[in-house]
Amino acid sequence: MIRAGDPKPAPGSPRFVRDRRRLQIFVILVYLLYTVYDADWQLRQAGSFYQDLGVAYDATDKAIQSRFRRLYDVPIPCELPTHTNECRTVQYHPDKVSGADRAAVEAIYVRLQLARDALVDPAKRFAYDRFGSDILQWQHAKTIRDYVFTGVQSIAVYYVGTGGALVLLSILGYLQSGKFWRYLVMTALFLIELHTMTRPSFPAVLTSFVNPILATTRTRPPYLPFQMLALLRKLAVTFFIAMTQLSPLLKAPRPEVSPDGSISPQQLKNLDDLTMATDLELTRLMRQEMTPFLSDEASFKSLKDGLREWLVRNTIQNDPEVRNAIGRVFERRRVEVQQVAS
Repeated sequence: MIRAGDPKPAPGSPRFVRDRRRLQIFVILVYLLYTVYDADWQLRQAGSFYQDLGVAYDATDKAIQSRFRRLYDVPIPCELPTHTNECRTVQYHPDKVSGADRAAVEAIYVRLQLARDALVDPAKRFAYDRFGSDILQWQHAKTIRDYVFTGVQSIAVYYVGTGGALVLLSILGYLQSGKFWRYLVMTALFLIELHTMTRPSFPAVLTSFVNPILATTRTRPPYLPFQMLALLRKLAVTFFIAMTQLSPLLKAPRPEVSPDGSISPQQLKNLDDLTMATDLELTRLMRQEMTPFLSDEASFKSLKDGLREWLVRNTIQNDPEVRNAIGRVFERRRVEVQQVAS
């Protein structure tokens, strides 16, 4: 934090680099959290058959049929299917409405019929809870086994394609950081989807933890399994983006400055490591490039020492930490000389 009246950190200084990295991390995290919130908001806007009919996800067939009949004469929401506002009272059945409202009521009635037909059919209800409204396009599926087989095929294609893309990018040299965690998340997500789609009941995490909390706080309608899976996929993509964007920032060297402005022990260690690495690399290059001159040992030794000294000096002098340290030392000596002279 910069106090009022303090000079701004100079570009390239340790404090400037540290604050810039922290700001970048903060902005990336806020954006990723927003993407998760946006995904959940879109799920709420899309709604569900249960919300359209105004019944709980564990409602019986009799309760669903009764609710559908009573919806013939109830307030129409301003915006379906959110059911957040009530505008006026008309009947949903298109035969009892005329004029400009007929088209809107017909659309509402068709959606309610689709919801009722899906939820009172055991096989369709099982499939809808796990795969969403996509099941309405699966005309060939009639039994629970048909729906499960079709759904597993769809997720297999998705994960084979995604996994193949990750492997290809890794072979090409991309997405190297956190490669193990990417594969682990993809495998875990696939197993979660497979387990959710093949079990006869809702996942325990929804029935025992998430949905009871939502029912208590009333922040949103309870999650259905297909909504939970859609959100988990979005979380996985967000996790991959976070690893790609944050890994370079988290692995960046953190400048350490002593309170008096002198070179810190960590900086000295970094400088020593840099010198050793430079020396080893120079030795390797010298042996490779100077093979024709090995017969003249005196000339070779002189040339080797000169090149080594030049390379070490050039590398050290171009290092930002070394330049900053040298500048601080010269500044401190200048101040000491001025104090002695005065």
